[in-house]
Amino acid sequence: MKLTDHFTLEEFEQSDKATRAGLDNLIPQELMQNVFLIASKMEEVRTLLNGKSIIVSSGYRGPKLNTLIGGSTKSAHMRALACDFICPKYGTPLQVAKILAGALSDFDQLIWEGTWVHLGLSETLARREVLTAKFPNGKAVYTIGLAD
Repeated sequence: MKLTDHFTLEEFEQSDKATRAGLDNLIPQELMQNVFLIASKMEEVRTLLNGKSIIVSSGYRGPKLNTLIGGSTKSAHMRALACDFICPKYGTPLQVAKILAGALSDFDQLIWEGTWVHLGLSETLARREVLTAKFPNGKAVYTIGLAD
């Protein structure tokens, strides 16, 4: 199902980990408005990245999948309001994060996570929080801003 010109519902539901674990990762009907919202925001991201194609690595995460991967219990992914992605035809994840941090509006979190970028939205107040995640010992540690 096409959500926007360049993004499909399947991109936001697809999860290799969910498939391997035999988990259903279909977006519940009550979250469909949210997935349209994040897909629309990702269209804005694509425009800011000169129309280059975006590869979504993680969109919606059902509660069981989120637990399996060790995600935050408050993760925007569980509300279909987050997207982890790369845009290799534009540049590195850090280059992408830097462009978006300076040009994107109305987001809750923008996180450079090393090999991908996380963009999260909020149903309420958008904090416009820009962070860097590092993973010593496999657990995420966040710092404010985009630290090289």
